[in-house]
Formats: sequence, C-alpha cells, structure tokens
Amino acid sequence: MKELTVAALQLPTLGMNATRLEFYLTNATQRGARIILLGEYVLNHFFLELKEMPRSMVKEQSRTHLKLLKRLAREYDVTFIAPLVRVKKKHFYKTIVRVGPKKTDYYSQQILIPYPHWNEEGFFANPVAPLEDPFIFKADGFKVAVMGGYELHFDPFWEAIDRHKVDLVLLPTASTFGSHNRWRELIKSRAFLHGVYILRANRLGEYNDGENPWRFYGDSMLVNPDGEVEMMLEDKESMLVETIGKQAVKAHRKGWRFQEALRQRRAL
Repeated sequence: MKELTVAALQLPTLGMNATRLEFYLTNATQRGARIILLGEYVLNHFFLELKEMPRSMVKEQSRTHLKLLKRLAREYDVTFIAPLVRVKKKHFYKTIVRVGPKKTDYYSQQILIPYPHWNEEGFFANPVAPLEDPFIFKADGFKVAVMGGYELHFDPFWEAIDRHKVDLVLLPTASTFGSHNRWRELIKSRAFLHGVYILRANRLGEYNDGENPWRFYGDSMLVNPDGEVEMMLEDKESMLVETIGKQAVKAHRKGWRFQEALRQRRAL
C-alpha cells in the first residue's frame, strides 16, 4: 500500500540566511520526506509588522526566499508548501506557494481573517469572490490539498475535499492567544469527518501591539483519518517528520461511509 513521508517545520520568521532552513531540510530528506510544510508568516514577517516595512523590503524578502526554495527543491528533490506574501504594484497578496523540483504554483487564499484586531482582509488585496476549490495536487499516489489556516472553518472547502477524494490536507497556520484546544479539536474533527490526514504547521514567535503580547505557540501536528493525533510538537523550534499510509484513509472511509451516504443522496 502507498506511503508518503511528510515534514512540518515549526519556526519563527526566518531571516535572509538559509542555514537554518537547509539544516532541517537535510535532516528531513535523510528520513525520506517528500513534502515540506512551513507555517504562516515564516518566510515573511507577521502582517501587522509588514505595515511598518517598505514595500520594496517585503518584495525583496519574498523574492529571496522564493529563489532559495526553488534551489533547495531542485537540489533535494522535494516539494515545499509555504505561505508567501506577493507584492504587485502597491498591493500585498496573501498566497501559498508550492515549489517543486520542476514547477512552482501559487494558491491565493480566498477567505482572510476580517476582525478589528486581526484584519488581514483589510490589509491584503486578495479579491472577495465566489469560492473555488482549495489547491489540489498529486504526490506519490496521494491527493494532497492546501488551504489557508483560517479556511479550515468553512464547509465549502471541505465539500471539495470529499468531492476530489483528497488523502492529505496541508494546513499552514499562525495561531495565537492561547487557542491551543480549539484548534486541536477543530483539526481532529475535520480529519475524522472527512477521512483525511491533516498536517498542520504553526509558526512560533511573538508580536507586541503595544498593549498585548501575541504569542504564536507552535502545536504543529499530524492527525490521522480517525481524528487521532499521531505526532505533535510543543512550543519550541523543531521539526515533525512522519509517514502516512493510503490504507488508513481507505479503511476509515469504508468503515464510516460518510462520503458514501452523501453520494447515494446525490449530495456529493
């Protein structure tokens, strides 16, 4: 039965130096990792910090890291999934980039956080438009989907996961404010209800808005289709490397038959 080894890097915002990233990459590929997932605001600073940075500096930061990922993907024969801020003219766009040995693709996050204290929707120029499916690709016989962390909350993305028979969902996040338990339960529930593996990479680091400290706490994890946490990192810089199996996905869907019930009623 097919297997796929994946890695999640739990890091704060990276500087322009490639040494740390290459250190983890060497270790991950020695253990057979084929996909490397980074959290949100690891290649770029947190969006509230971006407000204080010149656009030219943000653009150069993104360009340098993208160039690095392309080089490493070729040299190590791996695929990176990493959130990346793109700068076009006067606007910032929140995207997730897939960088493989031969090809680079971009997914533009479709639903952004709109709250007064955390208003990505107001900062980024991502269009508000009818929803499309999350980004889906194939890797070593697995169907893999990518969505932004906030998009986890919205059912239309998960309807697409069922419709396309996805095996693995990659979820980069930047969660803070002690929301550990809520995120754990959401991820476990989604994995169980849709019969998929979910690999989450949550960033580390702190941001202070002058009144409150924002602590990004890690908790990167791999959850299996039965909604069980197979591996979880704590709150330190580290890396998760695990192998997933197609058999677990098939067994869950055959046993619980959630998707079959929907197909019988033409709801899927």
